[in-house]
Amino acid sequence: MKKILFSGLTLIAISGLHAQEPADALRFSWYVPGATARIQAAGGAMGSLGGDVSATFVNPAGLGFYKTGDFVFTPAYRFGNAKSSYLGRTEKQNTSTFTWGTTGFVFGSGDGKSRIRSSAVSLVYNRTADFNSNIMYRGMNNQSSYSQKFLEEIQRNNIKDGNVLANDYPFGSSLAFNTYWIDTIGGGTNGNFNFQSRSANLLSSGLLQQNTVETSGGIDEIALGFAENIKDKWMIGGSIAVPYLHYKRVGEFIEADTTSLTNNHFNYAQVDETLRTKGFGFNVKLGAIYKPSEYWRLGLAIHSPTFFTLTDKYETSITTDTERGTVYSDYSLDYTNNAPSEFKYDYLTPFKAIGSISYVLREIQDVTKQRGFLTADVEYVNYKINSFSATGDNPDQSSVDYMGKLNEAIDRAYKGTFNFRAGGELKFTTLMVRLGAAYYGNPYQNIQGEKGHKLNLSGGLGYRNKGFFVDLTYVHSMNKDVHFAYRLSNSPYSGASIKETRGNVLLTVGFKI
Repeated sequence: MKKILFSGLTLIAISGLHAQEPADALRFSWYVPGATARIQAAGGAMGSLGGDVSATFVNPAGLGFYKTGDFVFTPAYRFGNAKSSYLGRTEKQNTSTFTWGTTGFVFGSGDGKSRIRSSAVSLVYNRTADFNSNIMYRGMNNQSSYSQKFLEEIQRNNIKDGNVLANDYPFGSSLAFNTYWIDTIGGGTNGNFNFQSRSANLLSSGLLQQNTVETSGGIDEIALGFAENIKDKWMIGGSIAVPYLHYKRVGEFIEADTTSLTNNHFNYAQVDETLRTKGFGFNVKLGAIYKPSEYWRLGLAIHSPTFFTLTDKYETSITTDTERGTVYSDYSLDYTNNAPSEFKYDYLTPFKAIGSISYVLREIQDVTKQRGFLTADVEYVNYKINSFSATGDNPDQSSVDYMGKLNEAIDRAYKGTFNFRAGGELKFTTLMVRLGAAYYGNPYQNIQGEKGHKLNLSGGLGYRNKGFFVDLTYVHSMNKDVHFAYRLSNSPYSGASIKETRGNVLLTVGFKI
């Protein structure tokens, strides 16, 4: 989605075996993690608070506050819209989906007298990241054409032979050439051809461009957590998690002639793409919470990078109307035995470091008599550490070279940034009121003016009585990002500014066990 050109660096042309791009690294690591409705209402701040199964995914030491057990489940409904501005024109798209949030068990036990006051273990599912989105933008472009990326591929590979171009690049230039979006320049002979774009020749009058991208899926994580309470002063814990990443992107790009002329041999061209990415990963989270005095809690947690083994399945097609009475289409499936191309690779996310502080109102052993809390987290993530690598004992050299170029692009594109989460709760006997906010900082290096951030404002209510509890939360998200339909090395190109507004309604129901 966030496709960027990095100065002085051109990636090897994407083929069916290499559908990854720098945007994937950010997409799979720059997200707002899920939690129970209670924690989401408090801005997602959980690094030092404890007493909630969500601690398994933030700071497992927080499980050390459990003396008994809980079972919780969290259905959620997400809705919103994306406003996209491109070349002076603004469009709006809506999306909505039901998801399943934090669900699982935690068991605590202990005598409250020995050095180890209590211990707890948890087994929890969490929707760590949600990829559901729908954007569309359009505008009049007189600077560049999508087809110029094919001309750059032809030039980069010094292609002069029409037979080579027609068959050897089935995920790009071959489809454009076979549908006459790209054509030969008159006067050449096979083996000495030069090529041109039918649409790029019309830039003086402008090209109407439209890009629609629908994404779905997420990262669903199952984790086993453990923590101990040492003399009610120190809580230490850890968790082992297995995330499942599943992502689907369906894109449609259209480029059309805006004149009424019928003798320029170009009416429109359309590119359709489908990418599916699936795979499992592994990560470890470690943490500690220290209570320096009765009311205060200090937390520190480290999240290891997640090591994913992923598989991409990719297919694309191009349709071109050359105003000759025939609409031409060509499909990548025709070159791959009618099956999407498949590529397996490894992906490593950045590590995370989280520092946290909490102030608990009336901090006493009987948690039912506590009156609320204030809590805040500061999280550091270095997005440039994202990396891809070819899998297998003997990967082919082209894959190794591509991944190396891709990682260089990631290093130049992104940077480290801080994320902030804060919230609080007031408790009135069996009823609770909560407010929170979270800000996720700009991960871009700002090479081409890219900027992005995520801001969440949240609030919720809770009810607890006789071993039963229910929490209802609304999270209002305001996200700013960028999107490029294509990128070029030798010509100017434009991106769309994306402003997303989302709502997320969560309901957590739980029972003491």
